Amino acid sequence: MEVQTLTLPSHLHRRHMVGAVAGGAALVVVGLVDPSRHTLGPPCPLKVLTGLDCPLCGATRATHQLLRGELASALDFNALYVAALPVVAALALFWVLRGRRPAWTAPRWVTWAVVAVAALFAVVRNLPFAPFSYLAS
Repeated sequence: MEVQTLTLPSHLHRRHMVGAVAGGAALVVVGLVDPSRHTLGPPCPLKVLTGLDCPLCGATRATHQLLRGELASALDFNALYVAALPVVAALALFWVLRGRRPAWTAPRWVTWAVVAVAALFAVVRNLPFAPFSYLAS
């Protein structure tokens, strides 16, 4: 009997596979352990120091809810994160399938737009009155 070895396609490097396995393991942990009840990582420094939500506050809890199929609950924890996930996932998939980084880089205005949207979301989600208070994590 001949033993078959797993050979990766030439464009997939070992570090991609390690990253995928580590990311998958992290998703399994977040899916199995409710971050609303158990601490899975360090607390947000902004939240600890100021009591304010940063643009990513609630992302782990939102991921847990998404893995459980609870879209409304995930949106309640962090709407911007949930809205951005399909875009980030599509870009990552495109990158992996092509086998190399894209030859183009995003125009500078795209970077600034992402920073501006995140900053605006951080400000709006910390406003203490409805309807903005619903965006708090």
